[in-house]
Amino acid sequence: MADVDMGSDRRLDAGSNGKDGNSWAARSVEGWIIIVTGLNEEATEEDLQDQFGEFGEVRNLSMALNRRTGYVMGYALIEYALKSEAEEAIKATDGTEFLEKKIHTDFAFAKAPAGRRGDGGRRGGRDRSVSPSRR
Repeated sequence: MADVDMGSDRRLDAGSNGKDGNSWAARSVEGWIIIVTGLNEEATEEDLQDQFGEFGEVRNLSMALNRRTGYVMGYALIEYALKSEAEEAIKATDGTEFLEKKIHTDFAFAKAPAGRRGDGGRRGGRDRSVSPSRR
């Protein structure tokens, strides 16, 4: 299984500049989603619901399973309605032991750095060749 680097320096790269330290976090369509990595391969949705339900209502919980073995791939996505609930869950569980393995938690989505428009930095006209049918 591939290791995923979820280091704390990611917050700085994503443009953290707010007073709460989490201004880089982005809301999903319906709520605030955290990612839990380092999960024991035998963890169940009930285990996660029990652990993370303490911090607020878990609106959605998704665990990726290995198709070949049926075991957990090592991560899960957990959605909360309120940012404060997600922040509290991250604060209380990041770096703790869960089912005999050390887990890491963080926000799953980040805001784009200031000034980015999603157009790859291009402004105005095209900077690529025209397709053959339009020449």
